[in-house]
Amino acid sequence: MLSIVKTLKEKLAKTRNSFVGKIAETLSLRVKVDESLMDDLEEILLQADIGPELSMHIIDELRETIRINSVTEPATVQEHLLGIISKKLVDDYEDQKSFFSLTSDSANCPKIILIVGVNGTGKTTSIGKIAKTFKKQNKTVLLVAADTFRAAAIEQLTIWAERSDIPIFKKEAGTDPSSVIFDGLNHAKAKNIDIVLIDTAGRQHNKVNLMNELSKIGRTIKKVIPEAPDETLLVLDSTTGQNAISQAHFFNEIIPISGVILTKFDGTAKGGIVIAIKNQLNIPVKLIGIGETIDDLKEFNVNEFADALFH
Repeated sequence: MLSIVKTLKEKLAKTRNSFVGKIAETLSLRVKVDESLMDDLEEILLQADIGPELSMHIIDELRETIRINSVTEPATVQEHLLGIISKKLVDDYEDQKSFFSLTSDSANCPKIILIVGVNGTGKTTSIGKIAKTFKKQNKTVLLVAADTFRAAAIEQLTIWAERSDIPIFKKEAGTDPSSVIFDGLNHAKAKNIDIVLIDTAGRQHNKVNLMNELSKIGRTIKKVIPEAPDETLLVLDSTTGQNAISQAHFFNEIIPISGVILTKFDGTAKGGIVIAIKNQLNIPVKLIGIGETIDDLKEFNVNEFADALFH
């Protein structure tokens, strides 16, 4: 536990220094607790991508805490503010189950994980890392290359499969993605595979095409395994801030998203996106990417994350 938190603290240094550091700097320059200070703190929350509604709610709660505790020294405000944010974060994720505890129910019914997201977010890399983690648990894994619109996507996924010695089901570029998925899932059932990870197209030329494609994919999956997919994960680049939240809104309108993979979190100064996604969309962050290595895609543990970010 301590080593994990220490690693997270090191990886989240940029986020912590920017977010918590700005709060500390702002408070150090003040001699009294007033509305001007509240406005400045709310601006810091907005810059951290927590979102306007939640930022306002947090500051209102801070005002009440300051009133109840008769806080007059700016230096003591930080502890109260971070406590409010941390509690909000922990409460939002209180009932979240372990992602990597996912197991197949029977020999002929693999667990299906559908991965969606725009190109460039780290989608293919995330799939490779997830597959490797499940393999370390002695689970059998199959990758299904259903992003058939880009030959490079199939090649990139193949590289990950070969690197981890994990089988991949693929067809020629340009093949109907639903056809690849249909045959891939039947192959997985025949081979008694535990976990199937499906890669999907990262970008279509308009929303209607993407909606139609993902809807068709969803119907195809249910033809083979009616209760699937077990997870539909959206990959977001956390360094893009509000744009990532817009993508989450967009994809959640098209297909029900069960969780988010936040990549490149070690490179962002905007840690509030974790809170914003859950609060605004009620979609939990399930995995966070905090580096380039295979072990740097970690299961999101709210207590470890809060400890690493705020303490």
